[in-house]
Amino acid sequence: MATKFDAENADNLEDIEKQFAVKAVMQAETYWGLLTKIPGSKLKLTKYDDDIFEKLLEDFPEFKDPENLKEISEEKMKNKEGKEKWRNFCEKFKEIEDYNFGTLLRTKNTEEYTQFGTIFVVRIQFYAIEIARNRYGLNDWAVGK
Repeated sequence: MATKFDAENADNLEDIEKQFAVKAVMQAETYWGLLTKIPGSKLKLTKYDDDIFEKLLEDFPEFKDPENLKEISEEKMKNKEGKEKWRNFCEKFKEIEDYNFGTLLRTKNTEEYTQFGTIFVVRIQFYAIEIARNRYGLNDWAVGK
């Protein structure tokens, strides 16, 4: 009988970290590939897009203004207050597979994934920000890049 992986008590093995990093990079490459072929405003990232977007705007009313999605501050997301707000938001989406899996987010919607323009977030944060950017048409510029 297989035992369930316990992330809270697992060793922090270098090979496992590398595998997670490879998966995060592959997801970023796939998403960027989509953005270069299909306007973001026409993309649906999950079957929960409407719910994610609605709850994002409830919990983070500043994102009702598209200007606040153009550049995401890692400091604001990861300081004590930001962590608490995002943790509460993320816990609303436990039913989404891999909602808390690490992934990469572009800090500026006007740039591709770069070494210094990318931060590590959990997948539901990526979904929330990118769904909002797409709904506001902020990623449409990438088609053909």
